[in-house]
Amino acid sequence: MKIETLKEILKNISSNKQFSVLTNLTNGSSEIFKTGTPLSKNFINNKDEIENYYNLKKSGIIDGTEIFIQNYTKPVEVIIVGAVHIAQYIIEFLKNLDFNITIIDPREYFTTKQKFENIKIINKWPDEVFENIQTNSNMALITLTHDPKIDDPALKHGIKKKFFYIGALGSKKTHEKRCKRLKDFGFNDKEINSIHGPIGIKIGGKSAPEIALSIVAQLVSERNNL
Repeated sequence: MKIETLKEILKNISSNKQFSVLTNLTNGSSEIFKTGTPLSKNFINNKDEIENYYNLKKSGIIDGTEIFIQNYTKPVEVIIVGAVHIAQYIIEFLKNLDFNITIIDPREYFTTKQKFENIKIINKWPDEVFENIQTNSNMALITLTHDPKIDDPALKHGIKKKFFYIGALGSKKTHEKRCKRLKDFGFNDKEINSIHGPIGIKIGGKSAPEIALSIVAQLVSERNNL
C-alpha cells in the first residue's frame, strides 16, 4: 500500500463520514472509496458489487471478485433527552445495535445508576450541554420529557446542526404546539418537518417496550439511509 493511501486513511478515520479501503488482490493496488467517488480502472468493473458492500457496511472479499473491502464506520451518537421510563427500553435496544448513547436530564433523581448502568449521563440543562460538546450530522436526538424547557433547546440545536435523525415523543396535539413554538423561534417548515413527531413508526404499540421498539426501528431506518 502506498504511503499516500495510508495518509488518506488516517485523515478519513478522523472524519465523521463512512469510507472504505479497496484492495485488488490480483495486483495489490489499493484506494479509498466513498459515496460519489469515481473508481479507478482496477475496480470500476465491479462498481455495483463494491457499492452494495459499502451500503451494507460489510467488510471482506466481495463475492465473485478478487477485491477486498474494509469498511470504516463510526458508531452513531444518540442523545436521549429525558431519563423517563421509556428511555430504559430504548437504551436496551440501542446497546445491541452499536450506538453510542448519552442521556441528558437536569433532574438527577431520574438518572440513577441502577436504571442506566454503564450509560453516559449529563445532569445539566440541554442548552448548557450543547454549548460545551461537539456535535455533527452523524448524530441522532430523541426527546422524551414533554417539557418545553428541556426538550425545545435540544430540538433547536438538533435542527441547526442537521442531526440525521430527530424524534420527539408526544401526541399529535403536543407536536402541533411544539411546531408552533419552533416557528416562533424562527425555524421554517422544512426545518421543523425534519422532526419525527409523533416519534416512531406505526406498529400499533401502546406499552413502553412497544413504543421504544417503534422509535428504534425508525432510527435504524434513517441511519441505514445515510
